[in-house]
Amino acid sequence: MTKTAFLFAGQGAQKLGMARDFYDNFAIVRDTFDQASQVLGYDLRRLIDSNQEKLNQTSYTQPAILTSSIAIYRVLGLHHIKPDMVAGLSLGEYSALVASGALSFEDTLALVAKRGRLMEDAAPVGSGKMVAVMNTDAKVIEEVCQIAAEHGVVAPANYNTPSQIVIGGQTDAVNVAVELLKERGVKRLIPLNVSGPFHTALLKSASRLLAWELERYNFNDFKIPLVGNTEASIMEKDRIPELLARQVMEPVRFYDSIATLTANGVTQAIEIGPGKVLTGFVKKIDKQLPCNSIEDMVGLRSFLNR
Repeated sequence: MTKTAFLFAGQGAQKLGMARDFYDNFAIVRDTFDQASQVLGYDLRRLIDSNQEKLNQTSYTQPAILTSSIAIYRVLGLHHIKPDMVAGLSLGEYSALVASGALSFEDTLALVAKRGRLMEDAAPVGSGKMVAVMNTDAKVIEEVCQIAAEHGVVAPANYNTPSQIVIGGQTDAVNVAVELLKERGVKRLIPLNVSGPFHTALLKSASRLLAWELERYNFNDFKIPLVGNTEASIMEKDRIPELLARQVMEPVRFYDSIATLTANGVTQAIEIGPGKVLTGFVKKIDKQLPCNSIEDMVGLRSFLNR
């Protein structure tokens, strides 16, 4: 029997015009964007279609990706494509929360808009850097970060695949870690073009303020199990606020999350939202797990006709 996981895209996947073809073809998508614009107080569809600069600012990126992802998720529902489990990468965890039934779309959108502003304030553009370390054992990366931490904050931020782990933190400390990794024979180190060193201790103030913000929300029981980033385990309702607050300043354990999904019987994954980053990760993590990405009408048709 097929057991399906929906995987929701994270920050960095945004692109001008995302979900536009769904918007033109489905009333439910237009309604989703109208809902979002009412909550946010600005025309989100227009921003996504015309303002690249704003779209790349964390406080706008996060609501834009959440809304695009939930719009596509609702279209899949119209086609009777439903998940048995859900997960998301970083920001994508909030789309997964909506799909799981734990929080309404409107509440999640307001929360994500606030999260984006808090993260932008805690780690302004240029406050640090992130580097993808390729084909290197996690233990080596962790040891190097501990040594380099004498020079400032640096730590693993994203365990994307066993062969791609992202480190992040203050620029000087990250640069020291990069040199130490080169000394240990690491060949491929790719600096990332990101807004800030998210999922590191530099986001401690954002984590604290987000924890306070989360107290205002009432979460529902999960209708669909959600595998969380921080512990790569099935999230429990009473721990949602704690785990979401920790998530902004602790590493994302994506490849362990995929292992948890497959251990719970998942046999196929569908990536929802802009880009195909997670599909690429899944191929590297588990070649036995088929993963399709649905970011536009072409992807939807190809999935329906497979």
